[in-house]
Amino acid sequence: MSEVISKSCLLSVVCPVYNEADHIEALLRFFIQAKPDDKELFLIDGGSTDGTLEIIANWQKQHDNIYLLHNERQYVPFALNKAIPRCRGKYIVRLDAHTKYADDYFLQVLNTFDKIEADIVGGPMRPKGHEPFQEAVCYATTTVFGIGNSAFHFPGYEGFVDSVYLGAWKRELFDEVGMFDEELIRNQDDEFHYRARAYGKKIYLNPDIYSFYTPRKSFRSLFIQYFQYGFYKPLVLRKVHTEMKIRHFVPVAFVLYLLSLPIWLLLSVFFLLPLVLYCLLVFYYAFFNELKWSEKRYALLVYPTLHIAYGIGFLLGLSQLWKK
Repeated sequence: MSEVISKSCLLSVVCPVYNEADHIEALLRFFIQAKPDDKELFLIDGGSTDGTLEIIANWQKQHDNIYLLHNERQYVPFALNKAIPRCRGKYIVRLDAHTKYADDYFLQVLNTFDKIEADIVGGPMRPKGHEPFQEAVCYATTTVFGIGNSAFHFPGYEGFVDSVYLGAWKRELFDEVGMFDEELIRNQDDEFHYRARAYGKKIYLNPDIYSFYTPRKSFRSLFIQYFQYGFYKPLVLRKVHTEMKIRHFVPVAFVLYLLSLPIWLLLSVFFLLPLVLYCLLVFYYAFFNELKWSEKRYALLVYPTLHIAYGIGFLLGLSQLWKK
């Protein structure tokens, strides 16, 4: 089924998918088994060719609250904007096909809306690895040195924040704030949440909302991921400049320092001190923890990968803004 407008319900769930044959059955099983029963699911496909559509079609034969939409433009903001106007739920929850969810995920979302005066709620971004490299990424991305003071990366934090992982929204929020920005193929969730805050809306992070995200499996894919985060962040901050934070600019300052270091060394060897301090911090965070030895060695390189990839992306993103 496609292009369907559903009946009214309590909860609408939206999930962009693309070649998810290895993951889609687990997602569909979770959706059907999780409470409450009064819910609907919109899967928005970006052109899958691996059997994803056939799997979805089989589930649709058994469940009339699963809908399939087609996203010819592939990227996430187009998918979300295609599904959200069709949602009839009081609340809209976004899922990701590569994430695992606690059985009470939806109930915790609803409980948070009931207890907290918030327009957007969500849980922390809990990474869960399956091999040493991924475990190193999990650790690095939940430390202040790895990602700054971005609260939704810290599993134990609870309170009002500037963004959450994936997110759940009151349906009327989109009538007041608008839809997702289709100029952003990355960071569109950050921009939407920042924009909502600029409208005076509240975002609440509840650690009882459990989900587990699988991080990238290689340095190359991790570099690309954080390069893209950095590349689109200047555009996000230009659109919602009130959400500028020091953490957004530290990686690009580090990259600029590295690029200019040969020139500074012509003046004095003391300009090596920031690099020495950085290396000491990397060593401390990589080895003074409870990781296994194989994971510690990966962490030693994961930190610079995160920082340099994001910094280069941010720098190039700034250059694109200057051209406009």
